[in-house]
Amino acid sequence: MKFLTFLILLPVFMFIFSNCNEKKKNSHYSFTDTINIKNTLQYANKKLVKTEEEQINDIINRYGWKMEETGTGLKYMIYKKTKGNKPKKGEIAIINYVVKLITGDLCYSSKEDGPLEILIGKNTEISGLEEAVLLLHEGEKAKLIVPSHLAYGLLGDEKKIPKRATLIYDIELIKIK
Repeated sequence: MKFLTFLILLPVFMFIFSNCNEKKKNSHYSFTDTINIKNTLQYANKKLVKTEEEQINDIINRYGWKMEETGTGLKYMIYKKTKGNKPKKGEIAIINYVVKLITGDLCYSSKEDGPLEILIGKNTEISGLEEAVLLLHEGEKAKLIVPSHLAYGLLGDEKKIPKRATLIYDIELIKIK
């Protein structure tokens, strides 16, 4: 994955740096330069998104998960259903969770860190997790695949989650306050 990213971004950097001296002389970019850079970056981003989608589909197929997908790209599977209350904006949802990278490496768990409290509608957590919690009833359990754009994006969390990481959550909505 890192090598593929390197191969995709190498032409972009070569283009930018090869034109540095020329740009200093002219002190401005031409319209064509701007279009070329934009097209190169769009192509690289599309390749990265496609690769992430392929990895997600591979893991779903490998484990035979029957997942649904939201309009944002969040994939989820509710495997323990209840008739409990659903959280609403302004309420606090308390969840147990396990967060892993798509590789299976454990990042965080409520066993170590305690249950997570999410203030619904205040963006206190990643958007993919809050979106998933809103799909659940109290007492339900779900498996989530959160693409990087709904997780920690280009930077990661600067601790255990690397940049552009796809996350797999196993969550239980324990209680709503």
